[in-house]
Amino acid sequence: MKIILRLVLLSCVVNAGLLRPVLAEDAIFAGGCFWCVESDFESVPGVLDAQSGYIGGSAAQADYKAVSKGGTGHYEAVLIRFDPAKISYGALLYKFWRSVDPLDAGGQFCDRGDSYRTAVFTTSTAQAETARKSKAAAESALGQRIVTPIVPAKAFYPAEAFHQDYYKSTQKTLTRFGLVKRKDAYKKYRVACGRDARIKALWGGQAHALPAS
Repeated sequence: MKIILRLVLLSCVVNAGLLRPVLAEDAIFAGGCFWCVESDFESVPGVLDAQSGYIGGSAAQADYKAVSKGGTGHYEAVLIRFDPAKISYGALLYKFWRSVDPLDAGGQFCDRGDSYRTAVFTTSTAQAETARKSKAAAESALGQRIVTPIVPAKAFYPAEAFHQDYYKSTQKTLTRFGLVKRKDAYKKYRVACGRDARIKALWGGQAHALPAS
């Protein structure tokens, strides 16, 4: 499935008593564990949906086993569908930089390896330009060089159903703590991995923030 930026007629909403078409756009971010990126963005006002998946590799197909093993070139990533009338692509980028460690070229937090690297996958020249400006601003805010690449999007492969909405799933999974709900296993993993602690140390009060309106 090729990801090409386009305005798509996603749904209709009631607006002042009339049906108004919602024109959605896609943003694709790789920020380490896709459970975490999905969790960070799905509740953002204006975000319609977030889907975990794989992108950026040369292999014709991608699945968790192959990607996590290494060698396919794919990143774990999240396709974020949003309403540009409610939130801009630039605002999503602002939050993305502040929700990852963009100084780390070898993975994210406790997750190491190519599939856990950060990247911004752009679907148009307009997105690419916005992303470059946003990256420069984030570098200025940090006072350090960001290693996260900005690259054109390739095929995006949705991850297995097991991984979608993992962070809020009440289904149970077997862990070293026994049989627990996925959402509880996710919370333990996120703390143990040090994700939020590192983001807080790096970004301070800007951690996970959206730009001021």
